[in-house]
Amino acid sequence: MVTATAFAAGVGPRSLLLGAAILCGQASIGWANDYVDADRDQQVRRHDKPVAAGEVTAATVGRAAAVALTLTVPLSLAIGWVSGAAHLVAVGSGWMYDVRLKQTVLSWVPYALSFGLLPVIIAGALPGAPRPQPWIVAVAACLGVAAHFANTVGDAARDEQTGVRGLPQRLGPRLSVAVAAVTVLVAAVLLVVGTGGSAASIAAAGFAVGALPIATLTSGRRHGAVGSRAFSAVIAAAGAMVVAFVLAGGDHLTHR
Repeated sequence: MVTATAFAAGVGPRSLLLGAAILCGQASIGWANDYVDADRDQQVRRHDKPVAAGEVTAATVGRAAAVALTLTVPLSLAIGWVSGAAHLVAVGSGWMYDVRLKQTVLSWVPYALSFGLLPVIIAGALPGAPRPQPWIVAVAACLGVAAHFANTVGDAARDEQTGVRGLPQRLGPRLSVAVAAVTVLVAAVLLVVGTGGSAASIAAAGFAVGALPIATLTSGRRHGAVGSRAFSAVIAAAGAMVVAFVLAGGDHLTHR
């Protein structure tokens, strides 16, 4: 999604370099998360996690996270100082979530910050490193928060057993889905504003607004099913908004 947005905004072939930097950064965050959570995942028998399932050792995953993080630095800086610095802050925010913030009421902050920085990272790769529209930054931040709340719903029971008490866990699955739905709605409205009411953004907004409620209503009563479909719906909504942004014209990244 980041690569497609960068191409649409006019970054050119360096969009692929940007995509590689994002990929390494996300890999480092994801692997660090599994490394930090290894004992918790084994405690609740998370067979969907390779470390807990015994398919790979925690030490191997930890080393992979370190290698990915190391590669992230030169890849990020190769794009440019503005983009590189913004991306390293975003990755650092993700690591802070893994190490500490996921267990606090501030668990949503790294998602808002890291996702919100994505338009800054892309715009920083353009000539002159212009600032992105605040509306577009807000869209990305809202989608990050929505993904966080939706992603925790299916893990509510396991998180309670292992003492993970982020804000979604404190609010509970039902309120978490509601927060995810509201933030997706806000993102959809802001996208329409940020693209000057383009037909593509209006269509994407309509899809996004309907995706999450439909997904949760058709999931039955099991939190696992609700969480899985809610998270998938948020990702689908994000994808629709990226497509709409590309169709509307990437110049909306920095001006209406």
